[in-house]
Amino acid sequence: MMKAESQSLQTILKPGESAKAVAPVKGPTLSPLLVLLSAPSGGGKTTLCQHLLAARSDMTRAVTCTTREPRVGEKDGVDYHFLDAGSFLKQVQAGNFLEHATVFGNSYGTRKSEVLNKLRQGKDVLLSIDVQGAAAIRARAEEEGELKRSLITVFLTPPSISILEQRLKKRGTDSLTTIQKRLSVARQEISQWKNFDYLIISDTIQEDLRRMQSIIEAEKMRSARAVPPEL
Repeated sequence: MMKAESQSLQTILKPGESAKAVAPVKGPTLSPLLVLLSAPSGGGKTTLCQHLLAARSDMTRAVTCTTREPRVGEKDGVDYHFLDAGSFLKQVQAGNFLEHATVFGNSYGTRKSEVLNKLRQGKDVLLSIDVQGAAAIRARAEEEGELKRSLITVFLTPPSISILEQRLKKRGTDSLTTIQKRLSVARQEISQWKNFDYLIISDTIQEDLRRMQSIIEAEKMRSARAVPPEL
């Protein structure tokens, strides 16, 4: 266990280090992790996910399906699976989604097959999902042992609504009316932080990443997941 602990400390960023300089732990575990990250709109979820994936070669993301239009630079199958409303509905009716929800008039869903296939390949899977989807996945995990063994949930939020408002305005993708609607929803979402395993009050990108790395490494060393030492 001392070797695993020593290796895990190398995965935590020090001040000034880049994400690419961090190597993931190579120690075996009984089950890979399903890391679910939620945040209010504009809370920094997408940025943190990008840095976490760059830092960990042993982690992959589950690509979400959505009916919203692609933003500039987004690619189908990479950022999202972009579906029309009819195709999305057919997948809902077929029971293909692990969770699905409608947010600000657009539908989002995570295919169960994509998540389970990656977990069964031994890959840690990262899910970037709103609080509605997180609640649905927690409920499914209570019914399915394979999901429950792997699932850890993290909520990321700015320290205040006023800071979140500044971030949304700086992003420049929404009208003032839309921003106010997002802030109203954000208040409701932030109030649900107690339903998650971990809470991260957002700081700098580097600090948020360091905290996520610490959570993942601690979870990997849980006795329920670790391979026992040879005696």
